[in-house]
Amino acid sequence: MLGKKLRRKLRPLFQTRVRRKVYPILYGDSEIEFTVDQGKIEAGSRSSSLCEVELELKHGEPADLFAAARELSREVPVQLALTSKAERGYSLVTGKAPGPIKAAPVVLAPQVSCQAAFRVIARACLRQLIANKPVTLRGDAEGLHQMRVALRRLRAAISLFGDMLADRQTDEMKHKFKWITGELGPAREIDVFINHVLTPVARNKPDGAGMAVLTKDLQQKREQAFARARAALASSRFRSLMIETAAWIETGDWTHDDLIRPLREEPIAVAAAEELKERWRKILKRGARLDTLDSQLRHKLRIQTKKLRYASEFFAGAFPGKKAARRRRDFVAALEKLQDALGDLNDIAVHEGLTEGIVAAHDARGKPREGRAKKAFAAGRLSGREEARIASVLKDAERAYRTFTKAKPFWS
Repeated sequence: MLGKKLRRKLRPLFQTRVRRKVYPILYGDSEIEFTVDQGKIEAGSRSSSLCEVELELKHGEPADLFAAARELSREVPVQLALTSKAERGYSLVTGKAPGPIKAAPVVLAPQVSCQAAFRVIARACLRQLIANKPVTLRGDAEGLHQMRVALRRLRAAISLFGDMLADRQTDEMKHKFKWITGELGPAREIDVFINHVLTPVARNKPDGAGMAVLTKDLQQKREQAFARARAALASSRFRSLMIETAAWIETGDWTHDDLIRPLREEPIAVAAAEELKERWRKILKRGARLDTLDSQLRHKLRIQTKKLRYASEFFAGAFPGKKAARRRRDFVAALEKLQDALGDLNDIAVHEGLTEGIVAAHDARGKPREGRAKKAFAAGRLSGREEARIASVLKDAERAYRTFTKAKPFWS
């Protein structure tokens, strides 16, 4: 296949030059190969330094491997990396920094166990979370959004496998995920508020009373919120959390509890069908009275809808065949429309709270009465615009719900 003429034309796109040192170590009852790579990746005139540590279990228990990683992380500010040398090399060739990474499809087979299925799903979520960290640290709002998506998907997966993961360690991990979600949340909320509420109003009447002051205040709040998010991602707490998450996925208490062994060994196709059916019925029941729900109950319905959508994506491979695939596409499409409408309603409620908080903070700083009045007027315009949308968006949600009720289950 590779004749002399073609071989003469071949040139390397990039080269990896590495000095490698390997140390065999004993940790607990296990043998671990401790490898240090130092060097650089070169692609023409571009280059990137390389400094990696790899721990490979040669013999023994995976738990010892992660215990060694934890001890190393306490001594050196290492961070879990899932990007290969080749991926970094191709990035150098293009000269472009990696952009936001969306969730990758999860590949499952119907006969795999629930334990194996959860690991595949959780690993995919962890990879998306880590991959978007550099993008977010550069100040990319979409990268931050994708990190929050990864966290939501991971927390949804924990909920979907709730019976199998009902232990104290998992509860502790959920608490840690809630912490980083809370650190990233304000930046996303205010970014959406600026782009979807403030900008359209300011574009129509940029010289409106108090609009310039309100815009400046919101931009400052956005910068502060992103600074808070970046500080959390750069912290030792987050670095430790990524290692702890990997350890929990691979060797957590849930993986060797004899009481839940039957749940771990159950085929994913069986467990997924039951989980999907139960969550589908709950949404059908609650959505039937959508027009009577308050904002808090609509928010809960939105979360239920989101989890069912994630479940439909996670478990796609458990139900093979063209008929199931066609039904799943229609089912997920209907779910997305319902989720979007419910998400829009939730955004309106969040934006109302943001507007009130901005004005209250402004008043507390003791600004002149005239400035407070102008800013309050501008905030009132934003609030009024959002309130005026409620009836229309609610109708969109009701239409989306009716469409969803007609979607056929793909798991039966």
